[in-house]
Amino acid sequence: MLRRILPAFLLLIGAYANCQNQACSTLGQLPQTAFPVCGIDSFHQTTVPQCVNNSVPANTCGSYADTNPFWYQFTCYTTGTLGFLITPNNLDDDYDWELFDLTGHQPAEVYTNPALFVVANWSGSSGKTGTSASSSNNISCGSDPRDNVTTFSEMPMITQGHTYLLLVSHFTPTQSGYSLSFGGGTASIVDPLKPSMISATANCSGEVVNLGLNKRVLCSSLAANGSDFKILPTVAKVIAASGSDCSNSFDMGSLTLTLDKPLLPGDYSLVIQNGSDSSTLLDNCNNNIPPNSTVSFTVFPLVPTPMDSIIPVQCAPDVLSLYFRKPIRCSSVAANGSDFVVTGSYPVSVVSAYADSCIGELSSVIKVKLNKPIQNAGNFSITLKTGSDSNTVLDDCAQETPAGSYLDFITADTVSANFNYSVKLGCVFDTLFYTHDGKNGVTEWDWNFDTSGTGHARDSFFLFKSYGTKHITLHTDNGVCTDSSSVNIVLDNELLSRFNVSPSNELCPEDVIQFSDSSIGKITSWYWIFGDGSSASVQNPSPKKYPAPPTRNGRVYPAALVVRNNIGCFDTSYKMIKVLYNCYIAVPSAFTPNGDGLNDYLYPLNAYKADNLEFRVFNRWGQLVFETKDWTKKWDGKINGNPQAPGTYVWMLRYTNRDTGQLFSEKGTTVLIR
Repeated sequence: MLRRILPAFLLLIGAYANCQNQACSTLGQLPQTAFPVCGIDSFHQTTVPQCVNNSVPANTCGSYADTNPFWYQFTCYTTGTLGFLITPNNLDDDYDWELFDLTGHQPAEVYTNPALFVVANWSGSSGKTGTSASSSNNISCGSDPRDNVTTFSEMPMITQGHTYLLLVSHFTPTQSGYSLSFGGGTASIVDPLKPSMISATANCSGEVVNLGLNKRVLCSSLAANGSDFKILPTVAKVIAASGSDCSNSFDMGSLTLTLDKPLLPGDYSLVIQNGSDSSTLLDNCNNNIPPNSTVSFTVFPLVPTPMDSIIPVQCAPDVLSLYFRKPIRCSSVAANGSDFVVTGSYPVSVVSAYADSCIGELSSVIKVKLNKPIQNAGNFSITLKTGSDSNTVLDDCAQETPAGSYLDFITADTVSANFNYSVKLGCVFDTLFYTHDGKNGVTEWDWNFDTSGTGHARDSFFLFKSYGTKHITLHTDNGVCTDSSSVNIVLDNELLSRFNVSPSNELCPEDVIQFSDSSIGKITSWYWIFGDGSSASVQNPSPKKYPAPPTRNGRVYPAALVVRNNIGCFDTSYKMIKVLYNCYIAVPSAFTPNGDGLNDYLYPLNAYKADNLEFRVFNRWGQLVFETKDWTKKWDGKINGNPQAPGTYVWMLRYTNRDTGQLFSEKGTTVLIR
């Protein structure tokens, strides 16, 4: 039999056609109806109905169909490792499983959310499977049964307070069952909380009591004839009991008890006892609610439900939300809003009304729609009256809230965040002056000055230290209403002096230099200082020639450009212009690398205008001892740090004259003297 080495979708055909065509309907075969697990439980499935729901993502293995599944849900109460064992009734059967962390997610997400994966084993091997302390893999992928891939995966670490789902999938297409037991790990999945009754309420007629519990209990532990309960004083008898979720779950969180006669207004106790099934209610670990435990409740006289309060109105309200102490019948609210009228500082009318989020035709909130938003501060009242449906509103006990009931509310002015500003451009900083009118009770101002800073004053100033487009925003708040506005301002007064020289800032005596302006800003004047006593007042001066220097060290002239912009700011930039004594390229006939600072190196002198230069030095045997393409890189008479013998060395020099483009190729000898 081939295994899941085939793509998952191919497994939905062939041998699995029967079960794949049938959706799972047995309780426990869907993630939403999973078995509740107590850590001390062992589960015994005599048979496994054949069906499939969907495919689950299985980490690095891709995805697999939950073939013939059963699901188990539990909560971790002590962090640690989880151990469990699945033992097929027929050890030749192949069972697979996968564990999901369901915390904060809906059960059906196991089919779509790969992040819920914890650990799994989908190997094609048969026999017992589960988690083992001796295993280190967190998943085994589908395999050929002949490969004998391990059926055990590592014990995962589970976390206190997290909820988990375990899928057990029967890959072998038979209905033979299995046993599932938990143990061997260090985690605890046994709920330490014992079950108890926490609340009881009677309905309007006094014939039904709703019981709330502190935790879920097993539906199977409830006697349907109500014999688990009695009423004190014994003026009525419980004749039926049903769980809130028992139609699609193994456990329940609340119960409904039916009495044989209505209870009159007064105080009562609900007492739990061993029923006709010889027990009270049991939780998932078979802990019972102790017999003779009681919970008190009161049956109140039927009185109308008043309007309790109005949910605080927001800015510019056009819908009012009214809260009632007891649920109101949704059908008793006139859709045209005729049950309500609004009066106050400004004229406003009601156009519609509806009960919000009705559950079982009941809601505690009614929303009233106005004909327009109330945008100004004022005092108002909303009053209940008999509507076009011939009543006000009715509570769940059919009691009508009296006409004339009212609630007061206050509205606030809407606010505007529009603001005024001005900008003063400066030479170092630009100053933004800003102000808001503060109207309509604004108490908070939140300013944001692009990425440069924030402020909270109504009126102030801000210094910008950089230029460009700045995005200014203001958020205003009067405690109820808010508004935001923004503007873009352009700070275009950047001034930066800079200039270029050509061909370079190192000149041979006969060279002409060209100065060109590349400054930034709205410049109105330029002033050049060339360093030789001359100057110019144009943007780009005429080409200039510096005098030949009197010494071999050459001469440096500090050149500067001073620019001024349209608001009277100045900026200055500098370049050092070096005029060389000469640019005649020559190679010394001798050098003395003794470190005295005189003739210590061999290199082509004054090669300022030599492009594509190659300089090589050879010893008397023709071996290359030095090579460079940078004339400023000099030979110190060594190879790999070892001084070379004194004597005659041959050099070869190639270069292209930058001005003429002429190619030169020269060679000669130099004596190394030590």
